[in-house]
Amino acid sequence: MTSSASLSVLVGKDIACVKIAGRANFTFSPDFKTLLVGLNRKGYTHFVVDLSECLLMDSTFLGTLAGFGLMTNPGAVEHCDIELLNPSARVSELLENLGVLQLFKVTSGTAPCPPDATPCEPETGHHTREEITRNCIEAHQALMAANPDNVARFKDVAQFLAEDLKSLQNRTPKS
Repeated sequence: MTSSASLSVLVGKDIACVKIAGRANFTFSPDFKTLLVGLNRKGYTHFVVDLSECLLMDSTFLGTLAGFGLMTNPGAVEHCDIELLNPSARVSELLENLGVLQLFKVTSGTAPCPPDATPCEPETGHHTREEITRNCIEAHQALMAANPDNVARFKDVAQFLAEDLKSLQNRTPKS
């Protein structure tokens, strides 16, 4: 499975700017999560996610984004600051309908490019079906944790994915 989205990243002293282009979906979510968590572990707590070229997000990607919005940097007192730059009306509507828009600061304009910005090559890789399924479960759990109204929307999806993951794990030979 390949993703139909791409990432480009610039990092400065205090800020990480991540640009998403294309359709952000469940196959793209593990790379996005790995990138954000990795940058956060390096001390970045201010993120600008440029969505000006992001055509659409599925619920898994939205949940991955919401999960990061809910996360606190384990080594710091302050919460991560996530700014969504130029989300389309459709993406904004999805975030609003899922009750997670309040996790982010939404802005419009041009991406801030700090003078000390350098490109950062995101790690991308081929993910197993098991890894993608696990990420899908975590993303939908984040959506349900962020807004109780989402439990009715996603509990069956999360249960189906958990059963699928269990089935995948049972088929995997133990070493």
